[in-house]
Amino acid sequence: MAGRGRGAKESGGTTAGVSERLMFAHATPEETAPVSLPEPRAPAVLLPPGDGAIQPVPPTTATIGRIRKQLGRASLPALHRSIGTAAATELDRGIGFLLVPVFLAAGVIYYFSLNTEPDLYRPLAAVALMAVCAAVSRSRHRTHLVFVAAFFCALGFLAAKVETWRMATPMLGSEIQTRLTGRLVTAEAMANGRIRLTIDLISTEHPKLRYAPDRVRLSARRIPPEMIAGSMLTGYAKLLPPTGPVRPDSYDFSFDSYFAGIGGSGFFLGDPKLIAPAEAPFGARVASAVENAREGIADHIRSAIGGSEGEIAAALIVGVRAGIPEAINESMRRTGIYHIISISGLHMALVAGTIMVLLRGTFALFPDFSSRRPVKKYAAAIALASIAAYLVISGIVVAAERSFIMLAVMLVAVLFDRAALTMRNLAISAIAVILVSPHEVVGPSFQMSFAATAALVGAYAGFADYRAGKTTAPPARRSFLGFVSQKLAVGVGGAAITSLIAGSATLLFAIWHFQRVSPLSLLANLAVMPIVSLIVMPFAVLSALAMPFGFDGPFLFVMGKGLTAMIAISAWISERSPVDAVGLISIQSVLLATVALVIATMATTWLRLAAVPFALAALLAIPHVRTPDVLVSEDARLVAMPIGGGELAINRARSNEFTTDNWKRALKAEDIVPPETFAKDALDIADPVDLPPGSPFYCTGDLCIGRHPSGAIVALAENRGSARPACGFADLIVINDATAYNPCRDPRVLVVTKRQLAHDGSAAIFFDPQSATARPTVRYAVDEPYRPWHEQRKYTREARGLPPYQRPEKPAAAPQPTE
Repeated sequence: MAGRGRGAKESGGTTAGVSERLMFAHATPEETAPVSLPEPRAPAVLLPPGDGAIQPVPPTTATIGRIRKQLGRASLPALHRSIGTAAATELDRGIGFLLVPVFLAAGVIYYFSLNTEPDLYRPLAAVALMAVCAAVSRSRHRTHLVFVAAFFCALGFLAAKVETWRMATPMLGSEIQTRLTGRLVTAEAMANGRIRLTIDLISTEHPKLRYAPDRVRLSARRIPPEMIAGSMLTGYAKLLPPTGPVRPDSYDFSFDSYFAGIGGSGFFLGDPKLIAPAEAPFGARVASAVENAREGIADHIRSAIGGSEGEIAAALIVGVRAGIPEAINESMRRTGIYHIISISGLHMALVAGTIMVLLRGTFALFPDFSSRRPVKKYAAAIALASIAAYLVISGIVVAAERSFIMLAVMLVAVLFDRAALTMRNLAISAIAVILVSPHEVVGPSFQMSFAATAALVGAYAGFADYRAGKTTAPPARRSFLGFVSQKLAVGVGGAAITSLIAGSATLLFAIWHFQRVSPLSLLANLAVMPIVSLIVMPFAVLSALAMPFGFDGPFLFVMGKGLTAMIAISAWISERSPVDAVGLISIQSVLLATVALVIATMATTWLRLAAVPFALAALLAIPHVRTPDVLVSEDARLVAMPIGGGELAINRARSNEFTTDNWKRALKAEDIVPPETFAKDALDIADPVDLPPGSPFYCTGDLCIGRHPSGAIVALAENRGSARPACGFADLIVINDATAYNPCRDPRVLVVTKRQLAHDGSAAIFFDPQSATARPTVRYAVDEPYRPWHEQRKYTREARGLPPYQRPEKPAAAPQPTE
């Protein structure tokens, strides 16, 4: 039986609401007011004076002191009792279980935030100790809860450590060219025409790598048409070690590569060639079969729909999205609808819902069978199998995992005639993801998907609790037009509120990870989501069901038309969207917002008001971060400097697009200013202090100079010799030479060499705004001692102060004697 919602009443002509959040409560004690005040007393006594006028007699000092004393004695104990009562109510309603993934995630985050790699025995000992303390303290309720929370924190820490130890991905130490032989895992056609290959290495030669990675990701211009997943191939390739963050506190590619099992990247210098197949392990054969099925379905969808719509349809159905043009990706990011491409809860729910509606409708055609059989359970079981197949065929990503687990719990609950408690489903899925893949906790996919889902579930539960305590009159009779208008208004309003809640919950996470917001996301979601929900995804499900029989053409056609409308709407809104770069925010604001979100979504009593101060503190902490004055890439080839007016000056006309785009958003720049290049010795740098503040880079020969708006001069040199003249005027010198060392004797000049950057990663430079002569400060992206995903940095040639590797030239052939 479902428990009655808070304040629910039953009377004639009214409807009693039901709240699922109370269905697992052991008791529901009455909530008391947070503060109880003493009974009011008359503040004054009216006495008639001698002249007959009525005047108040003020209370004496002793009376005021007595009232204040009574207020103090009454309020603090009452507040304490109210908090205790509310906390007991929360525990009875099951908040303890909801907080389990929160403590697990806290332990995971603490592990990944450490500066040094801990030993395995320490978290093991902590878990055992906290388990013993929790068992011993069962008689003392509050102490027991503290030890249980500490146990789950330690368990999350241990899970992260075990995953890091279990992965132990071999990472390539330095750039090198070699001939490799391996087994193809995946082949993805990209929008630029190249093909991205993931390969399990079997051997290398010319030269043979002593510490070769197990798996690499390479690009190629073309591959043989018959090459599929599981094929054996060989080719000459240039291998590169995984790169670090493009700036401090940004996305770490080496971290992602480590936990993806990829130890290097690069490209083929020619076209890879097929070789004779070799026996593969059973797991590899299964994975290859699944991948080939995915690619076959994706090719069929692309050919049936064509164009960009075909690429997006392939991404929605089988999760292959490498071929989507970057212009469309960017327009969807700017409009805040890129979540449609990522297979997550929306897609899983639409697939399960479409399957159940189709099956329930089909069963309804056979009333005799439907009346004697539990057709709802049949539909739920088939829907569960369908979303399991969808999870596998679409590629297993964290958002899809979370959505599958949530829906699986709900569908299993239907099979056993149990109520599906959505917040508990979210907690179960979070626990499963954290224990299986702890590193996902610090990634944007986990954080944003769970934040949005928790906010939506919490808001719906709160609204259900509110309606459970309201009495509603029977609806008035309406005309058909009025009925349709009401349903349309409710649908639009619900979509708007859903988009607003999800967008607000993920806003700070999006800013922290991507330094961007989508100002028109509400409008874009209202315009696009009806198309996706009513046309794109239902017809995607129908096409998948009809595909084995060859009848999927009409359904894919309708799906393609829906995607055409979606692309057009996204492009139109994107063109009118203001600049979405918002710069950097402090990590403290993100942590405070996370605490506020947890309290607001999980609490059911007045204790949820405790989220307000955390939310306000998060907003106040947003600007408490200093924006770098100069950013330097880890290969010392690219330097960026904001020069005012929304412009970002860089030292190269052709730069890495991903890096410059990230830097633009972080520094809130709108335009890139390339350097002005002069012939060697044509630029007079005898007195560079004459450059006005905010000057872009001027390059001649092996030296570039520019001036920051603060007046600091930045010099970029290709070697130590060209850097030496800049010691007399520059505040910062970047030397693109791993063999060079500091050529300046002046300690006020900051010199950053390629060796330092190879060792410590990309750099952020800060000038002192109070003193023009103070030495700039530098912050690197990677700290020592290295964590396992950064260990390969110490083995690079640049970090060891060696010049780039030069392949030895083949000796010239001896002249042949002539007759």
